[in-house]
Amino acid sequence: MKMMLQPHHKLWAIIPAAGSGSRFSKTELKQYQIIQGQTVLEHTVARLNQLPLTGYVLAINEKDDVAQTLAFSNIEKAYFCLGGQERVHSVLNALEYLSCIASDDDWVFVHDAARPCVSLDCLENLVNTAIEQNQAAILAIPVRDTLKRVAVGTEIQATVDRSTLWQAQTPQIAQLGTLKKAIQQALVDGATITDEASALEHIGEKVSVVAGRSDNIKITYAEDLDLAKLILSAQTAQ
Repeated sequence: MKMMLQPHHKLWAIIPAAGSGSRFSKTELKQYQIIQGQTVLEHTVARLNQLPLTGYVLAINEKDDVAQTLAFSNIEKAYFCLGGQERVHSVLNALEYLSCIASDDDWVFVHDAARPCVSLDCLENLVNTAIEQNQAAILAIPVRDTLKRVAVGTEIQATVDRSTLWQAQTPQIAQLGTLKKAIQQALVDGATITDEASALEHIGEKVSVVAGRSDNIKITYAEDLDLAKLILSAQTAQ
């Protein structure tokens, strides 16, 4: 697929990697688990570098002594900044860092550090859609399973209509200035920010969904690592 990125368009990536990953392990960080001789984070960065990035920013914990020692692809394009208490603060720190070296009109996407299986086709579709429509966009997949609402304990309250529901993934892309303004305003207003799209929605920005793939998994629990290993092996064999 041909990228629609024009010479005046610059494309940046932000990878928030400062989280504790407590759901994965109390002592080990999921982004530094090894798959095929590389850390999960190295796999993730390599996938993103299939795009013509101007640069990428890793927002890391102040106690992280691993990230800056890794052999990332296109290491000359790597930048590091201090992460924040929550994911949203890490993303905002990275956006403010980027503001010193990038234009507000540049496109920037945010991608989970522990989502190493995203495909090139999905990345290209996402960027092309954002540029063509001139608005923010996210990867997402339609919800497949029957959803149940459980308000208290374990008793089902209702079955939720899934016909209009999508499961958000990353990357999520927007123009730098717009995304920074959205997150800043959402934080001031005390809004619940679960991803970049929720901040953009809060200030009334339109956000498109771009069909992703179910193998673009996020490693959240320990068992997800085995699944990621299988997916990466299958993708490599294709």
